Amino acid sequence: MPHEVRNEPAIAVLLPCYNEELTIGEVVRRFRETLPSAAVYVYDNNSRDLTALKARAAGATVVREPRQGKGNVVRRMFADIDADIYVMADGDGTYAPEDAPQLINILLTERSDMVVGTRRGVRDDAGRHGHALGNRIFNRLYKGLFGADFTDIFSGYRVFSRRFVKSFPAVSGGFEIETEMSVHASQLKLPVSEMALDYGRRPEGSSSKLSTFRDGARILWMFAMLMKETQPLRFFSTFALFFLAASIGLMIPVLIEFAETGLVPRMPTWVLSVGLLLLSMLSAVTGLILDSVSRGRAEQKRIFYLSIPSGRIERRAGARETTPPKREPGKAPRAA
Repeated sequence: MPHEVRNEPAIAVLLPCYNEELTIGEVVRRFRETLPSAAVYVYDNNSRDLTALKARAAGATVVREPRQGKGNVVRRMFADIDADIYVMADGDGTYAPEDAPQLINILLTERSDMVVGTRRGVRDDAGRHGHALGNRIFNRLYKGLFGADFTDIFSGYRVFSRRFVKSFPAVSGGFEIETEMSVHASQLKLPVSEMALDYGRRPEGSSSKLSTFRDGARILWMFAMLMKETQPLRFFSTFALFFLAASIGLMIPVLIEFAETGLVPRMPTWVLSVGLLLLSMLSAVTGLILDSVSRGRAEQKRIFYLSIPSGRIERRAGARETTPPKREPGKAPRAA
């Protein structure tokens, strides 16, 4: 008996969780009602409460990830799950599962690789005022460093294509994973979209896992590392200019004194200025060399991304577009 050909894409809902027993059951149930054909996966990141039990009771497939940190969970989810469309959200109930069909529709109609649900109320209620302020600062910093592709790089509500998920390296370990996703898309110039969504509040008794200063410092460090990896010429040129300015500042008084007296009484200052000049030249050369390496790595990432088959709907649509029209026997094809 021939197998039935499925036209609909396979959808996977991915929910990374840590101590979310108050909300995860309701989140899973709403996703199952909104996307009845989707498989819902909850990855429990060493929760000390009943998160896993509540998720399993609501109908989700529960997997434990022992490495602590959201980045480690996302890396495991992307490696384990095979689907055409991936919906990722948080298990704290701040993102509405009912918005998922709209995000999926944008992914399909605009042929994007990632759709980000930007948060309307994040500035009004982000857990703490420090989170909202940090969100504004980091979004502006991202725009200045990597481009204006995104307006909310920290949103946890995202929909991905198979190509994005299977080509994303995912080296981050914590909450900076969303930043890495955004930089990956910006570097490869992947088609991305955004959709403004309401951002809900946590229920009473549920607390944010984000630390304003610790995670803010980790995100800032990730910005620097990603800039070094993707824009090494710009990164090392910054150090080259700093060393050059310091060298000139120390060198000028010594040169003036030498021109007036013919002596160099401040020899340590002169040696330091020459050393800073050499460091400036070394930084500039390092940036030039690594820029070529970075361009080659970006080309390899792009080629690998293109080698991954697209989703089921795109493959079938492409097959219909390229299939030649049938003609009756004995008749020549009609001229264009």
